[in-house]
Amino acid sequence: MKKILLYIFLGIIQGFTEPLPISSSGHVFLLKQLFSLGGTDLNFEIIVNFGSLLAILLIYKDDLIKLIKNFFLHFKKRTRETTNDFRYCFLIIVGSIPVGIIGVLFKDIIEEKLNNIKIIGIAFLVTALLLFLVRNIKGKKQDKDITFLDSIVIGLTQVIAVIPGISRSGSTLIGGLFRDLDRETALKYSFMLYIPVSLGTTLLGIKDLLEVNNFHELILPYGLGFLASFIVSYFTLRWFMKVVKKGNLIYFSIYTLILGILVLLFM
Repeated sequence: MKKILLYIFLGIIQGFTEPLPISSSGHVFLLKQLFSLGGTDLNFEIIVNFGSLLAILLIYKDDLIKLIKNFFLHFKKRTRETTNDFRYCFLIIVGSIPVGIIGVLFKDIIEEKLNNIKIIGIAFLVTALLLFLVRNIKGKKQDKDITFLDSIVIGLTQVIAVIPGISRSGSTLIGGLFRDLDRETALKYSFMLYIPVSLGTTLLGIKDLLEVNNFHELILPYGLGFLASFIVSYFTLRWFMKVVKKGNLIYFSIYTLILGILVLLFM
């Protein structure tokens, strides 16, 4: 029972922190350190990450259906709409390439060298600074205005998020705002970049998951953790979309600033 509650708890933390610019990986690492949480593993983290992914897919389902439909229609009949959506899909692919390369080449080094409490504390402070710098940026560019250079720059900011404590959604949102995307466009593109990366991570983890010896014993705790992550991610992202629209990123800057200082001073 204790193990089940632990997995539900971590699923909730994942679901709440993944959509927000405060780093889900950093928070999960901190909780494990603070409460000496054992019994969790990389397979579980992949499971709860997949829960967040499904929540994001559900929220953006209309956009995704339209993009996929027009992507293929573009080869048959080219209109302004299909061309714009085809181009947008291409820019999602371009923006996903940098973190994909880094993930494949340096995954083991990142996990070994960067899972350090002091690095995480510094990373929280970096997140706080970047969120502070973009707090008042509104931007003008919309989906059709995103350029190849924009996608490269934003894709490179996503690479920074391989460091625990640097938020993936925060780094790409910040990158989008720095590139003059309006807030809603930057947020949407940020989560569009999350989809292929998260999907790739999930697919790569399926083989390891199936090879777990006691998988039948983990179905219930994994399933409940997944469900908690999915539900909490859905409602958190819905709320965060309203926060971004109002331009209230300063609150997350203050939070990560305080958290970073506490980590460096007391952990």
